[in-house]
Amino acid sequence: MPRAVREQQMLDAAVRIFGQRGYMAASMDEIAELAGVSKPLVYLYLNSKEDLFTACIRREAGALVEAVRAGVRRDLPADRQLWEGLGAFFAHTAENPDAWSVLHLQARTHGEPFAAEVAAMREEIVAFVTQLILAGAREAHRDPDLPEREVAGLAAALVGAAESLAAWANATPGVTARQAAATMMNFAWAGLGDLMADRPWSPPEEQPDAQVG
Repeated sequence: MPRAVREQQMLDAAVRIFGQRGYMAASMDEIAELAGVSKPLVYLYLNSKEDLFTACIRREAGALVEAVRAGVRRDLPADRQLWEGLGAFFAHTAENPDAWSVLHLQARTHGEPFAAEVAAMREEIVAFVTQLILAGAREAHRDPDLPEREVAGLAAALVGAAESLAAWANATPGVTARQAAATMMNFAWAGLGDLMADRPWSPPEEQPDAQVG
């Protein structure tokens, strides 16, 4: 069997074990047994438990980013693009719960190198969502100078909320990916829709301190 194919089998087994048992509790013996190979072969191909976990994070992060990008058709209206992107995100996390556990739970809580890998994935998704919102908002009210920084903050908030909702949806029986995406759209689009229509919410003016007589 080609090395590349066998490595993918090992990664498949590792994602399942890491996702279900957690990084600390997972053993190389379990991973090797599930992959149908010897433990020395796992070490030969992937060096160490830490390197194996990093390889799992990178593979699954790349797959998630690609799923979101592939799910969006850029010729659609802004709300449809966001809907399709959210649908792709929730569908992928629902279809790959062990991978999502590795990315959302395990990698973030077991050291800086692992957390940094996930942070890079998150930055890429936030940048992609930023461009979706930015293009739609600029087109909606013909403002080519809409501050990208402001929109980037909205995108970061949206991605963070989607991540939390995906974790909840995966842990809640009966919640489909489509339902989760609809919940996220209902949460987000009320505000984003006003932004697209050039009706942003503004905080009240600060009142001067009351004078004590």
